[in-house]
Amino acid sequence: MPIKKVIIFGATGMTGIPTVQHALSKGYEVTAFVRDSTKLPADVRPTHVVVGDVTNRADVDRAVEGKEAVIVVLGTRNDLSPTTALSDGTRNIIAAMAAHNVQRIACCLSSFIFWDRNKIPERILPVHSDHERMLEALRGSNRQWVAVCPPHIEDSPARGNYILKNDGPVGRSITKGDLAHVLVDALTDDTRVGHLVGMGYP
Repeated sequence: MPIKKVIIFGATGMTGIPTVQHALSKGYEVTAFVRDSTKLPADVRPTHVVVGDVTNRADVDRAVEGKEAVIVVLGTRNDLSPTTALSDGTRNIIAAMAAHNVQRIACCLSSFIFWDRNKIPERILPVHSDHERMLEALRGSNRQWVAVCPPHIEDSPARGNYILKNDGPVGRSITKGDLAHVLVDALTDDTRVGHLVGMGYP
């Protein structure tokens, strides 16, 4: 059955907004799950908006019900302090997917997931540790998961000439527009299921 109804967690972030826009442009019925609906720009009009907290299991369960695929673009913005919010939210999302028989999830992590932990900058480690817990939750699920692992995200529109690679890094940066394309395309690209997807430019 083709996927039509998609929910995007983290829909008001730098990558979340273009992801909503791209999913809409591809014809999906898009639900934006947000903490604060006022952070959605006036020109971004998802089909539905659900206000809630991703760490609240009941909020997530209600939001996932009736959907056919999930995109997770949760982030901490510029806060690099220790957190479990991303992994707690991911676990809630996976539990809700299992409860409502939703199979496909595209989840945004980071290309640091490919690095030797000893080489990751110390200031990044607290958030990286939560990305590791997110990946552990994905791997422990029985969902059709895709872990999208971008390098530095440029605050720029899509360029389109990116390269994707399963289970390895590619380049040093990706625009937020191209990352949005990768996340949405992962919903229908079976070659990415169960893989960490690296990306970059030639």
